[in-house]
Amino acid sequence: MGEQPIFTTRAHVFQIDPNTKKNWVPASKQAVTVSYFYDVTRNSYRIISVDGAKVIINSTITPNMTFTKTSQKFGQWADSRANTVFGLGFSSEQQLTKFAEKFQEVKEAARLARDKSQEKIETSSNHSQASSINGTDDEKASCAGPANTHLKSENNKLKIALTQSAANVKKWEIELQTLRESNARLTTALQDSVASVEQWKRQFSLCHDENDRLRNKIDELEEQCSEINREKEKNTQLKRRIEELELELREKETELTDLRKQSEIIPQLMSECEYVSEKLEAAEKDNQSLEDKVRSLKTDMEESKYRQRHLKVELKSFLEVLDGKIDDLHNFRRGLSKLGADN
Repeated sequence: MGEQPIFTTRAHVFQIDPNTKKNWVPASKQAVTVSYFYDVTRNSYRIISVDGAKVIINSTITPNMTFTKTSQKFGQWADSRANTVFGLGFSSEQQLTKFAEKFQEVKEAARLARDKSQEKIETSSNHSQASSINGTDDEKASCAGPANTHLKSENNKLKIALTQSAANVKKWEIELQTLRESNARLTTALQDSVASVEQWKRQFSLCHDENDRLRNKIDELEEQCSEINREKEKNTQLKRRIEELELELREKETELTDLRKQSEIIPQLMSECEYVSEKLEAAEKDNQSLEDKVRSLKTDMEESKYRQRHLKVELKSFLEVLDGKIDDLHNFRRGLSKLGADN
């Protein structure tokens, strides 16, 4: 049936730097599928991960391996056959815990498989030795019968088991050679990855420098844009000021046109003004003569008033004298009347 996946997860794959044995080197650019495989034929377990067409993990689990959690989301194990240390970075602590539990489970299954294989080899060896001893005794004793037939059958089974063991040894040798070739390819791939990482580092450094240069350029462009915006604002203000000045200029031109029109009638106004001035002088002269007449009339009026007051006084005194004369006349009449009455 071949190999079958029994557990699958996703993680970032790393390998220890073969030079420093301290730093981690990324084996994948992003999270990739990491799976446990069980080989029914060989009764073995492997961890396999492929990034595109490149095999980045091909580690056969042995009972001597140990998976170690170095942080909440990172774990590692050493593979002596591949001569490296693999590291896995998970997106959560739960994924790391499940992977570690599965590693322990697979490790225990590999130990049981190894123990069973050793038991089979020891049993086969014991049966071979017993068959050899029994065969010698049978020859010496020259015994025949059902027991001898049974021993021959067991001997044949042991021979078949030994043949199968030899075939398994050859398979293991082929597998070992395959693993060595795979290890060589992985070593070459690791060296290529290291070279790629160095190239990526150089490219990253160049990109970082280019990024800094572009940021400086962006800052300069932003400063230039700010200056351009300030200049635009100044230009806008200047345009408004120019429009205001143009409006004032049109108003001034209108006023100047009005003044020019008015200047055309200035001679006529000046002639009219001279005529009016002459009229005014004549009127002032007439006014002066009238004022003289008014003053003369006032003087005459004052003299007339004085005369009137004087005449009033004379009239009053005359009336008083007249009243006295009238009283005297009345008295005289009354005296005449008395005198006539007496006569």
